[in-house]
Amino acid sequence: MPYLSACLDSILQQSETNWELWAIDDHSTDESYRVLQEYALKDKRIQVRTNKGHGIILALRLAYSCSTGALISRMDADDLMPPKKLTLLKEGLLAKGPGHLSIGLVEYFSADELGNGYINYQTWLNNLSLREKNYSDIYKECVIPSPCWMVFRSDLDDCGAFHPDFYPEDYDLCFRFYQKALKVICIPQILHLWRDHASRTSRNDPNYADIHFFELKIKYFLQLDYKKDKSLILWGAGKKGKKLAKLLNDYKIPFHWITDNSRKVGKHIYNTKIESTEIVKYDTSQQLIIAIAAPNDLTAITQKLENAQLSKSSDYFVFC
Repeated sequence: MPYLSACLDSILQQSETNWELWAIDDHSTDESYRVLQEYALKDKRIQVRTNKGHGIILALRLAYSCSTGALISRMDADDLMPPKKLTLLKEGLLAKGPGHLSIGLVEYFSADELGNGYINYQTWLNNLSLREKNYSDIYKECVIPSPCWMVFRSDLDDCGAFHPDFYPEDYDLCFRFYQKALKVICIPQILHLWRDHASRTSRNDPNYADIHFFELKIKYFLQLDYKKDKSLILWGAGKKGKKLAKLLNDYKIPFHWITDNSRKVGKHIYNTKIESTEIVKYDTSQQLIIAIAAPNDLTAITQKLENAQLSKSSDYFVFC
């Protein structure tokens, strides 16, 4: 609630005036519902509903079912829209037509000092967006800035809109954009201001815990990019590598598990023997999932793969 009025004011200040806002109150216990009602009385473009269920997925589903627009975006109540956000996303999308996804650059801000993790994610994401190569790193993190996108309603429907019940919901939708091959259009301006604060949902809701991200990644990798005729190799036996190995075993997917750590070679975890990296052939007969957290080690490994003319998102996939 402390940030809701500022969020709504930033929407009212948009240079694009032809919009409708469906604001969903998700059983708030503060003054949020009253604030929404006050804004709705002042501006007929704002409509308020109460979530019949609980959680952001059902809230998004309800808002979408009420909406009538041909172009769809979403907004979080903590954040701010720069004044030209809707105008620029709309212009980019209309210039290219259906089959495209219009996005912008993002910037974190906070009343407290931002951690390096947020700054690094912002830089990484914006660099991907500027090159319009977002899907190339889709198994690493969510590569479509949420909520800084706009899409044709027909394309969103084709992607399943907000019907799936899988968290994190923004990352799941990102994968479905990828699945339907929506082409990214980047507006090279900061069009969304992400507010970081201690009570932000992504920090506290168990639906956004790491394990859900890995479940999502493996689920879509097996659906979209896994090649049964190639040998699958999981590279990395740290905390994240172990989570991925367990999920692959749960799906009964055959794979080789390798590590550069000589102390782990030969050990069995989840009934899977950890092998040496010597089994990597550096050719297209294998697919590799890279689960290496250390930046320098990751860079060295991916450079070897690139030098062998192997392609990211086809021959190897970075998962962390």
